[in-house]
Amino acid sequence: MASTDVAQSRRVVTEIPGPKSRALQERKAAATAPGVGSVLPVYVDRAGGGIVEDVDGNALIDFGSGIAVTSVGNAAPQVVERASEQLARFTHTCFMVNPYESYVQVCEELNRLTPGRHEKRSLLLNSGAEAVENAVKIARNATGRPAVVVFDHAYHGRTNLTMALTAKNMPYKEGFGPLAGDVYRMPMAYPFRWPGDSRECGPEAARQCIDQITTQIGAQNVAAVLIEPIQGEGGFIEPAEGFLPQLADFCRDNGIAFVADEVQTGFARTGHMFACEHEGVVPDLITTAKGIAGGLPLGAVTGRADLMDAVHAGGLGGTYGGNPAACAAALATMEAIESQGLVERAGRIGETVLARLRALADRHGIIGDVRGRGAMVALELVNGPADSTPNQDAVKRVLRYCHERGLVLLTAGTYGNVIRLLPPLVIGDDLLDEGLSILEEAFEQL
Repeated sequence: MASTDVAQSRRVVTEIPGPKSRALQERKAAATAPGVGSVLPVYVDRAGGGIVEDVDGNALIDFGSGIAVTSVGNAAPQVVERASEQLARFTHTCFMVNPYESYVQVCEELNRLTPGRHEKRSLLLNSGAEAVENAVKIARNATGRPAVVVFDHAYHGRTNLTMALTAKNMPYKEGFGPLAGDVYRMPMAYPFRWPGDSRECGPEAARQCIDQITTQIGAQNVAAVLIEPIQGEGGFIEPAEGFLPQLADFCRDNGIAFVADEVQTGFARTGHMFACEHEGVVPDLITTAKGIAGGLPLGAVTGRADLMDAVHAGGLGGTYGGNPAACAAALATMEAIESQGLVERAGRIGETVLARLRALADRHGIIGDVRGRGAMVALELVNGPADSTPNQDAVKRVLRYCHERGLVLLTAGTYGNVIRLLPPLVIGDDLLDEGLSILEEAFEQL
């Protein structure tokens, strides 16, 4: 399943970053906007399967997948083949000028794969933030209402509207205001940090949210309740059981569009094709991007036909939305997920990773919580068993150790104290085991 010319083994031949990467980093500092940072300034030469090779000849185990994008593997052969064939035929016409079949095919597949058997329509865009922004536009237009409800720890993008929807100030919102209005934030059902009994977190948080929506906004004024079924940048927070279904029921009873932001959780990442399927939640609108097209930029909104049909002709679209090469890549990606059984594979990855990390947490009191589903798993680090204060310093030390030994890891969390694992779904068991062993060694060194 991996790219045929990228050996699936870790190799460290220089310090990391190596001399060529450091030279490129100097060029970056002189040429690019400093606001665009890099978690690990190792410059990539090629990648495939579960390996990223850098310009210095190092081969790193990939536990990041470009932030859950290359789920079917980097440069997956079927994705490369389909996208290359399309590029040779035509690169762009703009679907709003001269349409093409592959855009329609992607929409048909999204309508088939997303939760619910109701009639659906889809819209193709360029990114996750653009998908979220258009979902809000659709909900407002269809309901005739202005307000949008979002949640603590949420991340929805970097455009003006999606910054307002996002919870964390630094680095996403600091200095970029004023932001869009009619956005209201509610408490998240975050079991690890719930002030009461964590076993009651789901129903208590749902009651609190519903009460605040009813009394502070008025349900009749709410166009959409927007939520990530597992929060991504906020720290891979799994809402407590029952929270999402209760919110979805409330929305249904009050004519509010329930919008699932599945940009990071979608396309087999969590052991379901979509994370909201875990509790049988059927959203009115669902936003997707990241893992949809094997590394090419594409986003989408899929939703109930009555909502999607409400928008007037010309009210939705964009010059590059549904680019033909990205559509070809998306069709190959969705085919690969189904033909290679990657939903089930993600579930098996989750079983392996969660077992290892829970055993690690038993040995190290600074691991306050292990959570996640499928190939979307996180560790939340704290000061100790009796002190849940976020421990950003330990995260930095663990990442430094892992990066130096050729393991790509990412951070997350409102407090910067979460380590997240997002391996490609095609990663081999040997690489998965080796990467977890490096992570375990890092904690032994603390």
